[in-house]
Amino acid sequence: MTEGKAAARLPAALESRRGDVEGALLAILPAEGAEPRDLVAAMRYSVLAGGKRLRPLLFLAGAEFSGPDRLPDDAIEAAAALELLHTYSLIHDDLPCMDDDGLRRGRPTCHVVFGEATALLAGDALQTLGFELLATRPAGDARAARRARAVAWTAEAIGVQGMAGGQALDLAATGAVVPDAERAGLLRRIHSLKTGRLIRLSLELGALHAGADAGRLRDVSRYGEALGLLFQIADDLLDVTQTSATLGKTAGKDSIQDKLTYPVVFGLEGAFRERDLALAAAREAARDLEGDAGLLAGLAAFAAGRDR
Repeated sequence: MTEGKAAARLPAALESRRGDVEGALLAILPAEGAEPRDLVAAMRYSVLAGGKRLRPLLFLAGAEFSGPDRLPDDAIEAAAALELLHTYSLIHDDLPCMDDDGLRRGRPTCHVVFGEATALLAGDALQTLGFELLATRPAGDARAARRARAVAWTAEAIGVQGMAGGQALDLAATGAVVPDAERAGLLRRIHSLKTGRLIRLSLELGALHAGADAGRLRDVSRYGEALGLLFQIADDLLDVTQTSATLGKTAGKDSIQDKLTYPVVFGLEGAFRERDLALAAAREAARDLEGDAGLLAGLAAFAAGRDR
C-alpha cells in the first residue's frame, strides 16, 4: 500500500470503533416508521447515509489520550451526539438559502428528497436530540458537572462564535470583493469557526469526560485546532482535484459559487504548502499528547491524505 493510500484510511484503532458509533446512532434515532413519519424519515435518511463518523471517533480519541478515567459504556451516546450535530449542519448547509447543493454522501440531499420545510425541521430535531444526549450521557450524579460543561462548550462551538458564525462569514464572503491583505486572515477565521470548531470540540469533550486536567485540555485544544484547519484545507483541495463520484458531493462547487478557499487565496501549489504546514503543526501538537507516530499523528495523516 502506498503512503498516500494508507493516509487516506482512518487509523485502525479508531476504525474498529466505527461499528460502536453506528450501533449507538441506530439506538438513538427514532424508530423507522415512527410519527411524524416524514420528519423521522428525513432524520434517519440523513444520519444513516454513511460518512466517516469522524467527530464521534475524535471524542473517543480525545478520551484515550487525555485523562485518568475510563469512559462508561453510555459515553458512546455522547460521542454519537456529535454526529447528530454534524448532520444537522450538513442538512442546513445544503439548503437553497445556504450552499444550495443537491448531492451529499453520494445521494440527493435531504431537502431534495423531503422538501425544504421537512429538511429544516430534520436539522432542528437532530440538533436538539444531540443536546439532549449531551445533557444526559454519561449518566449519573457524579458526572453532572462534566455534562453541564459539555453542553455549554457545545452551545458556544456551534453558535455565533462557532459554526453558525463561520457559516455567516462564509456566506458574506461568497462573491464579495475582499481586499488582498485581508483574504488569508478571513479565510482562516471562516475555516476555524465553520469546520474546525466542531472538530476541536469533539476531542475536548472526550478529554473532559475522561477527567483531563486543565493543562491536558489545553494540549488537546491545540491539537484539535490544528487538525480542524488541516481537515478544511484538504476539503478545499478535494473540491478542485476530485470528481463528484469520488467525493459523494458536488465537486467544483466552491469555484462556481465564488467562495473564498485556499486554492483561490494561495493558488493550488500554495494551498498544498499550507496543507503541509498545517499537517506539521498537527503532528507537533500530537507529539505533546502521545509521543511520536501514534494514533493522533495517524489522524493528522488521514486528514491530509484522504480522497473524499
